[in-house]
Amino acid sequence: MSDRMSKAEFIALIAMMFATIAFSLDAMLPALPEIAQELSPGDVNRAQLILTSFVLGMGAGTLVVGPISDAFGRKNVIVFGSVIYIAGAALAWVSQSLEVVLMARVLQGLGAAAPRVVALAIIRDLYQGRDMARIMSIAMMIFTIFPAFAPLLGAGIIAMVGWRGIFLAFILFSLIVLVWMGLRLPETLPRESRRPIRPALLAAAAAEIARHPTVRLSIMVQTLAMGILFTMLTMVQPVYDVIFDKAESFPFIFGAVALVSGTSSLLNAKLVIRLGMRRIVSWSLASQIVLSALMLALEALPLSEPVHFACFVVWQTSVFFIAGTTMGNLNAMAMEPMGHIAGTAASVIGAVATVGAILIAAPVGLLFNGSLLPLGFGILIMSCIGYGLMRHMARVEDRLPV
Repeated sequence: MSDRMSKAEFIALIAMMFATIAFSLDAMLPALPEIAQELSPGDVNRAQLILTSFVLGMGAGTLVVGPISDAFGRKNVIVFGSVIYIAGAALAWVSQSLEVVLMARVLQGLGAAAPRVVALAIIRDLYQGRDMARIMSIAMMIFTIFPAFAPLLGAGIIAMVGWRGIFLAFILFSLIVLVWMGLRLPETLPRESRRPIRPALLAAAAAEIARHPTVRLSIMVQTLAMGILFTMLTMVQPVYDVIFDKAESFPFIFGAVALVSGTSSLLNAKLVIRLGMRRIVSWSLASQIVLSALMLALEALPLSEPVHFACFVVWQTSVFFIAGTTMGNLNAMAMEPMGHIAGTAASVIGAVATVGAILIAAPVGLLFNGSLLPLGFGILIMSCIGYGLMRHMARVEDRLPV
């Protein structure tokens, strides 16, 4: 690390880069009812696509920004991606139809892929192993503050200037990150370590990633873990609004849940050195199997509305909590053997996991029918498959040569 930037400042900047994603998603949650009313009154469920279209663009962008950063350096790619992100936000601000807003959100997602993926490559440039997992966990703990306050901020902006004003906030946020990075962060990939963009080299890197059993299984589990998170995110606002009639209190309760869930990254940072990444991920998924099954069982009981809502909030908290004990660890597990192709590896891992998660979460979200059953069964199934893959990973790694 350069003398210009301490480790604490580095972690804070990386957290801001990660938070671009959280802010771009969670600040939109309070706007979904108004967007549905204005742009899609005939099918209010389509408003959820405001979230999934962004993530789809992010997944597609994730595939290319890593190799480009390997060739041209980390900072240049983040600047280019931020310009695309700002252009998408500006287009969404002036759009008059849901279709154009969705196209703009895909463009925003494409741009947001740069800080998300390249931030991982920057961490890998400077750290490795469990230290890398610890840095990721601390950064994730800090950026969980944004989901806590993003819905409140979104609701405040809506109250003052309407839902379109949220896109102006996205532009301002991105500019702050750009200026901070430009002034304080040195380039972490020296010219002599850069890899030219050649199809043969990219194909060889992708094949190497696919052949490595730990990397391959980590990507599969990460896809499911992200699918669990995105499924909850796409359905949580309709659940509060339609099932529990708590749309007005949603930003406040969501913020409290996000703050509690944010402690998971701190806990993971404390435990990962002692327990290891694989064990923590396995335990997290196993606990979600139990909690999701319990939530589904409670749906069959004649619970009072306050008790029913309290049970859902506890379950929602658990879903967000395990994001902090799985995502950073799974990223670190997949990236650890790929240090020599960190940018390309970050792209392939992020793209496959993100697009796969959206292909799971978007259809499940559209199944919302005024009950918790689609959400509960979707998360339960993904948790079971993920836990099974982690058990398989343990058996595979036990057979690998030391």
